[in-house]
Amino acid sequence: MKRLFTTVMASAILATPAVAQTRCAAITPQLAARAVPVIHYKSMAVDGVKVFYREAGPADAPVLLLLHGFPTSSHMFRNLIPLLADRYHVIAPDYPGYGQSDAPDHAQFAYTFAHQADIVDTLVTQLGAKRYAMYVMDYGAPIGFRLALKHPERVSGLIVQNGNAYTEGLQAPFWDPIKVYWGDRSQKNRDALNSLVTLDITKFQYTDGMRDVARISADNWIHDQALLDRPGNRDVQLDMLGDYGSNVPLYPQFQAFFRKYQPPTIIVWGKNDKIFPEAGAPPYLRDLPETEMHILDSGHFALEDRLDVMAPLIRDFLDRKVCK
Repeated sequence: MKRLFTTVMASAILATPAVAQTRCAAITPQLAARAVPVIHYKSMAVDGVKVFYREAGPADAPVLLLLHGFPTSSHMFRNLIPLLADRYHVIAPDYPGYGQSDAPDHAQFAYTFAHQADIVDTLVTQLGAKRYAMYVMDYGAPIGFRLALKHPERVSGLIVQNGNAYTEGLQAPFWDPIKVYWGDRSQKNRDALNSLVTLDITKFQYTDGMRDVARISADNWIHDQALLDRPGNRDVQLDMLGDYGSNVPLYPQFQAFFRKYQPPTIIVWGKNDKIFPEAGAPPYLRDLPETEMHILDSGHFALEDRLDVMAPLIRDFLDRKVCK
């Protein structure tokens, strides 16, 4: 049934242009009556650092916090936000060192997952978000799950997209040199990670495993790589890659949170991802047996390839489980 639902919803979205051509007179008044959500681009000082965020939707609506992955920013949600913001108050921050947020020198700023989670926590608290659903992807997963450990009562739901909380999801060869660096922080092992912030790898993350590469705009890796190539940003990224290992000892605590609080959860996972492969998705069912799981024929940044499938799945989930 889930597969059928996915197909039907995707077909409905894809059919819209044809309907507009054949029933323009009937559709036009409806479109005119439906306001297009306005996205605001803002920033806020958090502990002396400018943190950029995208915000859209009614101020009194249920809050949806979108937490991005590496090596991108809230830019990854630019197409999803308008599809949700008519009914949800959407907040999508850029972590320090990413996107339009400040990128302090790594010698003066701790680029750790604990610190990034604290920054996001302060931001959403200052914005008055007392309860929120979270879309977590890649780096966004440990950042979001750290928030959940700090404020479990705030979490109204989880959308998990290629974001790990189980050791089964860290077996891909991509992680081998990073794990070496976790165990030995020598300069040699740090230098071995330099290739992970090059244009080839950034493009690879967007194109590998995608069902239809023609749907992936080159603007993605050009945009991300321009930010990665800023002076000093390579050290920011290597610090974060080195600190990713600090999340693994917290996996049992993340899983304990899942078991105790049972937040409504949907998984939309690109199965061809060579960084966070499909093996990382099924373990969630051990602790969240009511999870709605959708394994998609896509890669790491699945929103670029399968937005037409993912958006209706996410919208339906939020409407049923969060918008109460």
